[in-house]
Amino acid sequence: MTHYSCDLCAKELTGEPRYVVKIEAFADQDPAELTEGDFDDDHMEVVSQMIQEMEENEVELELTPASKQFRYDLCGDCHRRFLRDPLGRERAHKVVYSPN
Repeated sequence: MTHYSCDLCAKELTGEPRYVVKIEAFADQDPAELTEGDFDDDHMEVVSQMIQEMEENEVELELTPASKQFRYDLCGDCHRRFLRDPLGRERAHKVVYSPN
């Protein structure tokens, strides 16, 4: 049997509903508009020149993942809190003062 616990409060999730939250983060890009000049350019030549320059200058590409997926198991209370404030904005603005 698989053991589940809430990924926020660590409460064991045996015998009570378990909520799964899936998040995908990725870079969004607006499509570029094509112009008449775009059809005149030799794009293969431009790419070839870029690769050649990178090889000559020993440039290393720093590749970042195109997307990242997250999966969290939540208890009922944490799930309701997540639905009220999915980005955690309320928590970020709360200031807690010590009692002294």
